[in-house]
Amino acid sequence: MTNTTQQPLLPTYDHRAGVGPTLVFLHYWGGSGRTWDLVVDRLPSRDVLTVDFRGWSRSSGLPGPYTLRQLADDTLAVIADAGLTDYVLVGHSMGGKVAQLVASTRPAGLRGIVLVGSGPAKPSEGITAEYREGLSHAYDSDESVAGARDHVLTATELPESIKSRVATDSRASAGAARTEWPLRGIAEDISRHTLMIGVPALVVAGENDQVEPVGVLRDNLVPYLSGAGFMVIPNTGHLMPLEAPADLVDAITLFAPEA
Repeated sequence: MTNTTQQPLLPTYDHRAGVGPTLVFLHYWGGSGRTWDLVVDRLPSRDVLTVDFRGWSRSSGLPGPYTLRQLADDTLAVIADAGLTDYVLVGHSMGGKVAQLVASTRPAGLRGIVLVGSGPAKPSEGITAEYREGLSHAYDSDESVAGARDHVLTATELPESIKSRVATDSRASAGAARTEWPLRGIAEDISRHTLMIGVPALVVAGENDQVEPVGVLRDNLVPYLSGAGFMVIPNTGHLMPLEAPADLVDAITLFAPEA
């Protein structure tokens, strides 16, 4: 993939030329553009774009705010900078919530959205103040990262190389970016925006996802998307791009085949 140098204050992204529509991948809280590598590698002919959100990985030096709205505005700016005119958003977890906000603006060229273990439009009842405070410390240390990765985020055993990558990405962030999602973004009700989405949508859930369980996505996301498809990937947790990349590729390509 070719790294692109953009205008000042634009998040770093990679755009690999190929057959459209372009797949624009948005990562989870604690991830980076490379979270999608195992998926992208299985799409060798596709036009793909991955981005490091503001405050994360190669974009960790960018100033805040790190709100969902700012991340959505950044995504639209990256899409414009890359000159995309026909694309599908693929958002994971926090990235799925950002994708909903982007799609709600009905930008020209957007063909559809795939929401993978996405933050729902309406937060679940379990997102209490106590839960958010605890979550905000999940990436405080190497030990806490390992605990979250191995006992909360995944339901399968990851290779050591991928475990190491998850650990590195989880810690590679600006402090304010690390806490914005658990303290505020995860609890933000964006249902009125999600209702405005006018393109086809696919919601993908992990059968054993503890972060965004199947029932939460079915009840708090699907009803806000007109005619959305819904599928469950068996035997996987929240980190579907790393746990079940082949299954995810099948879902994405069925939803958004090459033009």
